[in-house]
Amino acid sequence: MEEAKYYEDIAEGPSSAGAYWIQTDDDVRLRVGAYHTEGHSKGTILLLLGRFGYIERYGRVAQSFADHGFSTVVVDWRSQGLSDRMAKDPQAGHIHSFSDYQKDVSAMMTVVESLAMPKPYYLVGVSMGACIGLRAMLDGLPVVAAAFISPMWGIKMSAVQRIAAWPLSWAARLAGQGHRYVPGESGAIYVLETPFEDNNLTHNAAMYDYWVTQAKNAPELQIGGPTMSWLFEALSECRILSSVPSPTTPCITFCGELDRLVDNDSIKARMAKWPNGEFSMIRNAKHDVLTEIPEIGGDVLSQIFAFFSKMEIQGQTHEKV
Repeated sequence: MEEAKYYEDIAEGPSSAGAYWIQTDDDVRLRVGAYHTEGHSKGTILLLLGRFGYIERYGRVAQSFADHGFSTVVVDWRSQGLSDRMAKDPQAGHIHSFSDYQKDVSAMMTVVESLAMPKPYYLVGVSMGACIGLRAMLDGLPVVAAAFISPMWGIKMSAVQRIAAWPLSWAARLAGQGHRYVPGESGAIYVLETPFEDNNLTHNAAMYDYWVTQAKNAPELQIGGPTMSWLFEALSECRILSSVPSPTTPCITFCGELDRLVDNDSIKARMAKWPNGEFSMIRNAKHDVLTEIPEIGGDVLSQIFAFFSKMEIQGQTHEKV
């Protein structure tokens, strides 16, 4: 590992922040961020972000984790943040295979182990990160509990869009055009192109301004829309996962009633068959319920901390027995 660039001023995260370069098994260079708590730690949160995510985007959230005694590790997925981009167009949200993200998870865990991040490990998966995280848990990711925020276990589409998405994305890949943007998408940075009043992410104006400031000061961290290859791979992974039994790891899941990006019905179906699972639909909330205003989302972070603490107490009780 080598030290990597970290934008402390725009992240507003814990002062213990560090960032590192690491190579994946397929020789992709990733950036991984780590935040240590001061004093006794309750464990480490593996924060898996969504398709727009990068380390600094949730710096304030990492600070909340630290304030409650948790260390945090977060990765820039391939084609995001400062990690290697997979297409010639650096703005393209592009991947070759959804399974490649598991190589990113493995590389992140190498950093976790190298830095001796405190155990136990907890997972917080946001949107696409929740899809990647579910797969990682099924493959044996050693977490004692998980929290999912608007998990991308299905993509929000109309019936017509869904019928067209499969053959169009498949044909684009077959014709060597998988790097092309999904129709209607471009390399534009969402938070710079979309006024707060029209955004699909949050009702929290302060958080949206925080993201806008980051985009203006570090545009190199941003990406635009997804490619046809990403769409085909994401649809395929969601379909495969829908037929797989849920793990037994305790989890709590939140989604927003007004979410226009992920399919809430897929989330409900998953949680209905998740043993040790809790589910909360946040009324009038948009996609990023983790950052919603208290009047709408309540305090999702506090609910996550309470859930993780409950799991810790149960684990200690079990060990004594």
